Amino acid sequence: MCGIVGMVGNQPVNQDIYDALLLLQHRGQDSTGMATAEEGGHMHLFRARGMVRESFRTRDMRSLLGTAGLGHVRYVTRGAASNEQESQPFYVNSPYGITLVHNGNLTNTRELTTEMRHRDRRHLNTSSDTELLLNVLAHELQSTTGPDDLNADGIFDAVTATMGRIEGAYGVISLIAHHGLLAFRDPNGIRPLVLGRRRPTATGGSHAVGGHDEWVVASESLVLENADYELEREIAPGEAVFITADGTLYSRQCVTDARLEPCSFEYVYLARPDSVMNGISVYDSRLRMGARLANTIAEHVPTDDVDVVMPIPDSARPAAMEVARVLDLPYREGFFKNRYVGRTFIMPGQAVRKKSVRQKLNAMSSEFAGKHVLLIDDSIVRGTTSYEIIAMARAAGARKVSFASAAPPIRHPHVYGINIPDRDELVAAGRSVPEVCKVLGADHLVYQKVEDLEGAILDGQTDAQLDGLDMSCFDGRYVTGTVTDEYLEWVRDNQVS
Repeated sequence: MCGIVGMVGNQPVNQDIYDALLLLQHRGQDSTGMATAEEGGHMHLFRARGMVRESFRTRDMRSLLGTAGLGHVRYVTRGAASNEQESQPFYVNSPYGITLVHNGNLTNTRELTTEMRHRDRRHLNTSSDTELLLNVLAHELQSTTGPDDLNADGIFDAVTATMGRIEGAYGVISLIAHHGLLAFRDPNGIRPLVLGRRRPTATGGSHAVGGHDEWVVASESLVLENADYELEREIAPGEAVFITADGTLYSRQCVTDARLEPCSFEYVYLARPDSVMNGISVYDSRLRMGARLANTIAEHVPTDDVDVVMPIPDSARPAAMEVARVLDLPYREGFFKNRYVGRTFIMPGQAVRKKSVRQKLNAMSSEFAGKHVLLIDDSIVRGTTSYEIIAMARAAGARKVSFASAAPPIRHPHVYGINIPDRDELVAAGRSVPEVCKVLGADHLVYQKVEDLEGAILDGQTDAQLDGLDMSCFDGRYVTGTVTDEYLEWVRDNQVS
């Protein structure tokens, strides 16, 4: 789960990309980077560890010249968080000069690594699957283009060949020097990617007077709304789009068996609530999760004894509000969030996550003292955060603490771009709900039903009709059909540190 953005504009795009990365910061906080391309083809690249505001300086922004560019915020799911060389964008100078950012995970990296060395004769300098993906694309561009200058058809042929070699989940944005911006999405549409357009105005304002249409490709729609772009559409599963420097857009469906089966965890936790993904409002889906969860809570918790419903801020807030409404219980904000601590789930390492919970949240005793509180969270993964939060509620004076998750029990690894690589780390794996309840120290524990989560998301469909959802971390069904038990064991043994 990273955040990516690419732009083709009439004016320098560095500030717009920076602003977009700020909006996507919730998708990754380990490192960030930006690449831009000038009209003459010269590329500029900047990468740094840390979050956007602390990484970019004025001198860095001044050096990022050009009217086309891309950016990235990193959440580590493959490789090492401490390795600065694995920050994105990645760059290769042959053919043409290509820089690339990627959101997701490839699941056949072992095979690709062997092919890189023995077939493609390309050198890899990191363990990042993004570097692998870039080199596969570069090889196919070199193989599918002839002596004539590169054109859209040649690019799409290379993407088709690339998709034939890589497996897993990916949203990709790439700059090809002297040519333009390329973006494509995996054949199952697991990771999100949206396309927006900003038309030139006659009077100026926040963007250029005259010129060609300006384009943006991004992980989430909120980037478009905050920069006056119109949502053109989602990039379809298996589709590639290519935008030239003069704003001409080309597109092609590059696979014949594409299906739209996006990651359900985007709606549960990853995406910002003000985004729309695959035609479904994230905020509205979380409200529906809360309504369905409330009915399950009523089956297992003596709600007449509950004094108050509280969310674990921020992503659980819509579900908690709806739980309170359906159960006709008071809603209160009992935890105050420190905005200067990042999202604990996406921090690398259990020790860092555990320490950050109490830095991130403070329980206000006046809202807990003597009360039976019903806490609502978006999900329970390793149990580290939930255990600490329940302990904080008791320390603040709660007489009872019931806990409910808007997501079902997570019992399986997630291999498509979320750092849940080891089944043994998951508190619900191999345990019944009462056993998890005991581990967490709650009086009652309730999980969303799998079918209710699926229904809460799919009920929001409008024009875009989904073929299904990737629910693999809940039900163990991996939509690509290429994930084996042997592969899961390998992922566990090579997890992020």
